[in-house]
Formats: sequence, structure tokens, C-alpha cells
Amino acid sequence: MAKDALMDFDTALEKYEPVIGLEVHVELSTKTKMFSSAANIFGADPNTAVTPVCLGLPGSLPVVNKEAVRYSISLGLALGCQIAETCRFARKNYFYPDLAKNYQISQYDEPIAFEGSLEVELDNGDIMTIPIERAHMEEDAGKLTHVGGATGRIQGAEYSLVDYNRAGVPLVEIVTKPIYGTEGRAGEVARAYVSTIRDIVRGLGISEAKMERGNLRCDANVSLRPRGDEKLGTRTETKNVNSLRSIERAIRYEIQRQATLLDKGTAIIQETRHWHEDTGTTSPGRPKSDADDYRYFPEPDLLPIRPSRELVEELRAALPEPPAAERRRLKAEWGFSDIDFQSIVNAGLLVEVRETVDAGANPQSARKWWMGELSRTANEMNVEPATLVTPTQVAELQAAVDAGTINDKLAREALAGLIAHEGTVAEIIATRGLTVVSDDGALIAAIDAALAGQPDILDKIASGKLEAAGAIIGAVMKAMGGKADAARVRELVIERATA
Repeated sequence: MAKDALMDFDTALEKYEPVIGLEVHVELSTKTKMFSSAANIFGADPNTAVTPVCLGLPGSLPVVNKEAVRYSISLGLALGCQIAETCRFARKNYFYPDLAKNYQISQYDEPIAFEGSLEVELDNGDIMTIPIERAHMEEDAGKLTHVGGATGRIQGAEYSLVDYNRAGVPLVEIVTKPIYGTEGRAGEVARAYVSTIRDIVRGLGISEAKMERGNLRCDANVSLRPRGDEKLGTRTETKNVNSLRSIERAIRYEIQRQATLLDKGTAIIQETRHWHEDTGTTSPGRPKSDADDYRYFPEPDLLPIRPSRELVEELRAALPEPPAAERRRLKAEWGFSDIDFQSIVNAGLLVEVRETVDAGANPQSARKWWMGELSRTANEMNVEPATLVTPTQVAELQAAVDAGTINDKLAREALAGLIAHEGTVAEIIATRGLTVVSDDGALIAAIDAALAGQPDILDKIASGKLEAAGAIIGAVMKAMGGKADAARVRELVIERATA
């Protein structure tokens, strides 16, 4: 449905109450896959990180990855969940080409973790508690690439290519209970929730949580009910939304789309939907199945999991500080104002700024890069800032500035080189010839040339008007293409005037 045909958002909220539910999939960073010895790596050549288990070949049997179970328990504890004394895997039966076995090994009625809650901080500092139904272990599916169509989706494609490298990668799916009371902030709540989960799994060290790679994905369920009704409306599920910004936009769009249909007397279809970043709209996927349609039954090739209470308490004791406590600590350590710190949180860049500081940059510089040049560039490219460079690269860039190798202007040129994957910071500085000129001979020659056109400047400086040196510094910087050491130029100009 075109956006210009939608009901106004505020009007939709006047007539209907939105209820959302979120399913977040976290890929675990174990060395091997969930049920086989195949390497768990990203970016390998297609169908090279596979075993007979991944391919569903006859006679192959799964073996549970012990480390994946530990990671799952840690995540469950961080989400405030109870950890099951015993749980088991189940077969979820459905056919899709990237699911070689024709079923997925998941968990159904006996998840590893259940009955939790998570506090998330909204843009204005309000705290909202999100109820969590369960967090269960499962394996990921492979990846399909549809070729020949205009949209990259299966509709209209000439053929599809399947890569089973991702098949069997360990996943934890975190499922919330229905979330009530979000009103017009439904999208904001969802964004804050997913951002908080990203912070948690990175803090635990169990996932890279890079949404652009699919390490962290969100399925957003949205339903509307008329004001005053108690019965929930029919929900839709927008699948695999892969950026924080898109989660918020997708939910807002679905609220408007469903309200438009309901106002016309058209029933909402329970279905999955695809999010289109370019148009800011969703489109139909497939009818949404209920649990009975998947014909769950206990996985006969795997024994139940019975984590000892000693293991659970060991993992509980090793948990990092909760996100809310960490934010309070970082704000105090960095010395930021409420507004400056909250802007980082709202932008979903707290992890990037923190990791940049951990890599050696000072907090002010880390915030400047991520909230300034990187956010601006990402917005122009319609991507997330974290996809452009790594925190380590930003710290290395700032270190070059702090060392006087480059100045801020040259650093922005070096950043462009990093974004273009031209090499390391040092390599880009050398290749692009960005090193600051600090040789006194070259600087004095440029100063003399600038003074020749403004001979009265020296007299002004000599009389105490030191700010007059700015005109010469600007002229020298311009003449030397921004590569002059501005601080040294100022020193030399003042020395000349007071000699």
C-alpha cells in the first residue's frame, strides 16, 4: 500500500490501540555450528562450511554444541529468565529450499529459558519493562539468493541459489509476550528493546550482533484493536528487519496500513510481511502458520538438556553489569551531560562509542566521530554507521590526530579512505599523502609569503592583538592544502612578531 494512501498516524492511534510482540534472533559466535563440527564463519565461499549434518544427508546425526548451551543460559539469565532444570529439542516441520532436512531443530514447549523481563530506556529517559515469554535454542537456515528479478525476492526471479554455510549456525530466539501500552511509541519501544539486546549479547561476548550481517534479526508482530475492545486483533509479522531504524519505521507503517484497512471494513490477514527499505513499506509474504501447523514433536536424535544448578550459578556470577547500570557508570566516567549521553543512546551508538574508548580514544573524540561525520555519512548512504568502519579504526584515526600526524581536516579525508576500504589508517595517510607538514623551513616560507600580502599583521600581534595571527594561519593552511601544523604556524608567527 502506497504511503500516501495511508491513514494519518495520529488518527490511527485515536481509533485503534497497537499491540506489538517481538521475536529477536541472535546468532551465537561459537567456533562450530549448533549440531555439527562445521565451522561457524561469515563470508566463506558458498557451501564450503558444511558437513553431512548441515546438508541433511541420510545417516548423519546431530550432536549438541556444549558452548552454545552455555551461551544460551547466560543470555537467558541476562534477560531475567528462569533456567529450565530440563529441556529438550523439537522438530519444527516445514519445507523450504534452504532447510535441507525439511525440518528445523528448535525448541517448542520446553525452552532453555522462560518467564523473564527486560528494562529498556526510551529516548526521553523513560523506563519500560518488556515481558519475555521465552528464549529458546535452535539452528539457523541456509541463505537463498534469488537471481533475475527486479527486487531480489523470489517473486519474478529466474532461479535461486542456495548457500548452506549458515545452515546449522546456533541461534537463540527471544520471544516477548504481547506488549501493551506503547501507543504512539510502539516503534521507539521496539528499537530500544532490540538495541538493549544487542548491548547485552555484545557485553556477554556471545555474538557480534551485527544486524547488517544477520547476526541479530527482528521479526515485528503488530496488531490493532478498536479502542475499548479487549480482544486482540489479527497480527502480522514483518520478518527479518535488519536495522534499528527500520524496526521503528516498519512498525509505524504497519500501524497505519492496518488502520487504513480496518477503517474500510477490510479484515487483516494473518501473514508474514517483507520490509522494503527503499519505499518504507511492507508487502505480503506467506500466510502465517500457527504452532499446530509445524507438527512439533520431540527430536528423537537428541537427549534432553539438564544443566546443573552449579553451572547456572557459575554463569550467573559471571554476568556483566546490566545495560542500565552500565549506562549510568559510563555517563559518570565520561563526564557527558544528560543531553550528550542520551543522544548517543538514542542513536543506538553506545556500543560503538564504548568500544572506541576501550580501543584508546578519549570519550569526547569517540562521540564526535560517531555522532558527527560517521552518522552524517551513514545517513547519506542510507546505512547504519556501524557498517562503515570499526571502533578500532576510529580509535586509530583519533590516535593519528592526537599524535599530530594529521589534523582534523586531514582525518576526515582519511576516514573517507577507511570507508572505501583503502587500507589501514597508516596506509591511507601514506598513500593519500595526508601527513601534516611540521618542518619549520617549509612553514616559515609559507608564513613569509602570507605576510608579504599583509605586512601590518606583525605590528598588530606585537601590540598584543594575538588573534590577528589567525589571518596568517588561515592563509598558510590554504596555501599548503590544509596540511600545515596550525599550532606550530601560530608559534612561528608570534615568534616573528615579537623578535
